[in-house]
Amino acid sequence: MTPKRIVFLLASIIVSIFSLYLVLQNVPIDDVLASIQQADMNYLVIAFMFITLSMFTRGVRWWGLLGYRIPLIQASHIVNVTFLGNQLPFRMGEIARSVLAIQGGVPIITSATSIVVERLVDMLIVVIMIAGAVSQLPDVPPQITQSATIFGFLAIVGFATLVILARLPQLAHRIMDNVLKLIPILGRLPLKTMLNHVLDGLKPLTEARTLFFTTSWSLIAWGTSLASFYFLHQALGIETNYAVSVPLGIGLASLSVALPVSVAALGPFEAAIVLTGQLVGMDSVDAVSLGFLLHGMSVMGYALWGVIGLLALGISPSTAFKTKNESLVDEREINQDEKTSTR
Repeated sequence: MTPKRIVFLLASIIVSIFSLYLVLQNVPIDDVLASIQQADMNYLVIAFMFITLSMFTRGVRWWGLLGYRIPLIQASHIVNVTFLGNQLPFRMGEIARSVLAIQGGVPIITSATSIVVERLVDMLIVVIMIAGAVSQLPDVPPQITQSATIFGFLAIVGFATLVILARLPQLAHRIMDNVLKLIPILGRLPLKTMLNHVLDGLKPLTEARTLFFTTSWSLIAWGTSLASFYFLHQALGIETNYAVSVPLGIGLASLSVALPVSVAALGPFEAAIVLTGQLVGMDSVDAVSLGFLLHGMSVMGYALWGVIGLLALGISPSTAFKTKNESLVDEREINQDEKTSTR
């Protein structure tokens, strides 16, 4: 590894250790272990089934965003390998997805834009979930409730505006040019490049059919994630305001995973669930137990279905989780083969 990667890995380990220290600082670890051991196995099985279903539905969504260029089962396996790889340092899963998509005959532009769409749609849903849950928290000042509601509304309006601008890219560039004229200092930032990436990524959503497909399967996918977390509450016998605890916990945990500042989100993930527990008045032992249980079962699902995906695709981990430079070499070789075959 390069020195920069070594520093990043060490920093990630430190973040994980420090986060776990904060989570367990005032909580007896024996009580947490006892709580997890006493969890209802029936509810745990149901929760794991929904974790599996969540992975599959995200595979269906990605399959549609690729334009059905590869079989559904292949797309599902690739997404499962992605989840597995994202538990490794440097989020190797996304690199694996690009490599496997290219090998499956999917153009790199199609694969890249599909990932952009996924991230933007997921971020919108996460923001709405958190804003909606915060607005329902008990003993929250009206100012915070109003701010959360406005923030969620602005997220929807902002996303809709981006989709419209993706359909009218010339208008988007005119707006950007006017902004840069008003604030010249912003010209030092690669704003135009960023705008092009976002507009290219959202372009598929300018088609009504793709927008409906992506929105529908995104809601189904997040619904299964919410269901898995709800049944883990039941497994531990936690009684709380589920309408707040479930979406807020999943939303905050998703943000902790999205930021690659720790090893497999260990520490920040549990901290997100503990923070949720504190906001809804949950017992600290229950909150910590819930965090470890959700994280543990999620990783178990990623590992199981990710390994099955590798076996089904007939590839080794070293082949799937290549470096970015190796992936680019493969891409050039595939493109060269395509040019040769058409001559």
